[in-house]
Amino acid sequence: MSWRNMRRTDHRRAAAALIATLALGVGPQLAAGCELPRLGEGRVAAIIDANSIRLADGSELTLAGLARLPPPRIADQAALGQWLLGREVTLHGHDAEPDRYGRQSALIYRAGERVPVQAQLLQQGAAVASGELDDSACRALLLAAENMARKARAGFWSDPTAIKNPENPGDIMTRMGQFTVVEGRVLTVRSSGATVYVNFGRRWTQDFAVTISRQQVTALESVGLSPKALDKRWVRVRGFIGNRNGPQIAVRHVGQIEVIGDR
Repeated sequence: MSWRNMRRTDHRRAAAALIATLALGVGPQLAAGCELPRLGEGRVAAIIDANSIRLADGSELTLAGLARLPPPRIADQAALGQWLLGREVTLHGHDAEPDRYGRQSALIYRAGERVPVQAQLLQQGAAVASGELDDSACRALLLAAENMARKARAGFWSDPTAIKNPENPGDIMTRMGQFTVVEGRVLTVRSSGATVYVNFGRRWTQDFAVTISRQQVTALESVGLSPKALDKRWVRVRGFIGNRNGPQIAVRHVGQIEVIGDR
């Protein structure tokens, strides 16, 4: 066996071991429950960036469910290449329409595998979940994979500042316009007009807050997560940082908010 073939064999064995570990770690029911319609297939010809690939037929794809983090993400792009470059893949999702960049968003599976590459990247810490997947089973799968990396402090989560503290709004403001994960205790929940404000501080004009539109309140309540029930809970929220009387994250998808305890 040539040195090149030995390296290829070692890589495949390592990949298979990671897939088995991931499936065991997130639970077979989670992996089996994420079953979206098949949209197509192809061979990955190029890695565009840490979130996007190009197939041999020229079509471009965005990996659904992953946050677009600030560049450069050289290590994350390399990890994506290791998983996908030159591989036959199948695409799964509910919507075949391209985004404004002409890219179709989908869960990507390597041919013959049952765990999407998104979950594999998240388990490595080579990606962060956006919380934007509409399918609850697939969203749970990705969050479970991310949780494994966070507990192991792998990749992105090895940085002690990866999760921002709402008690330091000035630090959060440095992430203006960037996707950010914030975790802390909710102090108050109040409504003003058609917006619910989930406040993590008492200075409403300076401290970090989460805003939820009336439409999203209904969506959250439909999955058993009433904004009023967030009061005094320990919450993890993810999204792009905006500035309106202090740093804010606007919730547009139910997966952006997780209740993680009462501590």
